[in-house]
This record gives sequence, structure tokens and C-alpha cells, in this order.
Amino acid sequence: MRSVSYASLVVLLYVFGVVWCLLMSDARPAERIALALCWPLGPIAFVVTVAILLGAAAIAYPVVMATIALAATAIWWVWL
Repeated sequence: MRSVSYASLVVLLYVFGVVWCLLMSDARPAERIALALCWPLGPIAFVVTVAILLGAAAIAYPVVMATIALAATAIWWVWL
């Protein structure tokens, strides 16, 4: 059985998202195309927002910083 590469999986997911946005949106054609091409920005914005909030929590609350440091150390220890 042939394995699927990560890059082809990402391209397949992006194409699926574009087709889904084109078919399911109720906007005008120009807006449909813009939405279909930009749809990955939503999940990326979510990841960036959560990372910023975790960074701010780590600075504001030392217990959060200790938990993040402990988790990062554990992940690093397991990874090696």
C-alpha cells in the first residue's frame, strides 16, 4: 500500500477547504473566491492567539510558567 506524504495531505486538505467554501458560502462570487483562498487564516489565527495568551499567562502567573517549563522539559526528555 502506498503511503501518503505530509505535503500531499496538506494540499488535499487545502483543496477540500477551497471547494467547501466555494460551494457552501452564500456570498457573491468575488467574496466566495476570496474566502475560499483565505480560509486557512482562521485556524492559524486561533493558534497564534492561544500562543500569545499562553505567553502572557506565563509572564503574569509564575505557576503557569512553572507548568509550561515542566511540560517542555518532560517533552524534551521523552523526545531524546
